[in-house]
Amino acid sequence: MEYKDYYKILGVSKDADEKAIKKAYRDLARKYHPDVNKAPDAEKRFKEINEANEVLSDPEKRRKYNQLGSSYNQWQQTGGGQGGFDWSQWMSGQPGGGRPQGAPTGGGGFSDFFETIFGSMGFGGPGGSVRYMDFDEMMGGGGRRQIRGQDLEAEVAITLEEAYHGTTRMISKDGRRLQVKIPPGARTGTKVRLAGEGGGGVRGTQAGDLYLHVTVQDDPRFERRKDDLYQDVLVDLYTMLLGGEVQVQTMAGSVTLKINAGTQPGQLVRLKGRGMPILKKKDTQGDLYVRVNVELPVDLSAKERALFKELANIRGHSYDHE
Repeated sequence: MEYKDYYKILGVSKDADEKAIKKAYRDLARKYHPDVNKAPDAEKRFKEINEANEVLSDPEKRRKYNQLGSSYNQWQQTGGGQGGFDWSQWMSGQPGGGRPQGAPTGGGGFSDFFETIFGSMGFGGPGGSVRYMDFDEMMGGGGRRQIRGQDLEAEVAITLEEAYHGTTRMISKDGRRLQVKIPPGARTGTKVRLAGEGGGGVRGTQAGDLYLHVTVQDDPRFERRKDDLYQDVLVDLYTMLLGGEVQVQTMAGSVTLKINAGTQPGQLVRLKGRGMPILKKKDTQGDLYVRVNVELPVDLSAKERALFKELANIRGHSYDHE
């Protein structure tokens, strides 16, 4: 008789806790239930999943199964023996060949392996048989989780300005037009959930959800880094040298930026709270970093050139070129 690795069937580790086992079972049961999955081997796979859950979700059954696993592994490591593993001796607590007399043979939807070990030990119902959960129970009977329809996904592109202020999009689904609100601060990768607008469930069960994946398009004026914005601004040479003020365009309008005397080209000036709204944090924004670049004068007049030469000489930079 084949040994069944229930941990492998559920895809969990041997030290998995009750929560992990429950989640693995539900995910697999929803995937392979015969009323949902019409593949030829779905029902067989579903029965295996239920059998594994029947054992691993019950502390006493799991303890006995773990004891069996240790004995079975030890028997395999010693090279096995003729006639196979001695199940009857293991049942009686002895270290080593045949099925216990009178053991059931797979009644109630479970395998010979299950019935041999647990049926003869008095687990489950009469004769050791335990039925597996039917589809209606999985839909919500007995407090169990309801099977939902399939979640759907779609893509939506917005501008950086729309991401700053928040925006809406109209989408068409099943002949209906749905208005979707995209919140301020959305980034590329943000998901907007429309509950119940996914695929319909089977037998009238709850529909899945529709998820819109947001892509924020590049903006020629700003570079976005998470919730902060970066902007290049040209400032004339005289303001860079002597100090002054320049007007800077932000996502919310024009503001005045103070330039200190001697500001160097490429220097970043921070405007606090002038960046993007932070998603799910009301009235909170990132910062705007202005990268100051110098705008040099061109087409100098003779007088201007003479003055710049004089300045160069004053600063110790002799300039005799024409």
